[in-house]
Amino acid sequence: MGWNIKVDAGKCTGDGACKDACPVDVYEVKDGKAVPVNADECLGCESCVEACEVNAITVTEE
Repeated sequence: MGWNIKVDAGKCTGDGACKDACPVDVYEVKDGKAVPVNADECLGCESCVEACEVNAITVTEE
């Protein structure tokens, strides 16, 4: 079982809240946007979704 992580770049403000909330360091902020660089490490906990104030992140089961 894996997780599909999508970041809506149009909504993302790049504040890093998702990066700070993620317990397994899935995200990096690059060029002012969050990027899931370690998606295979995702636990599916959705801490990033809850931390994102602009609802730019979705996490779904693959």
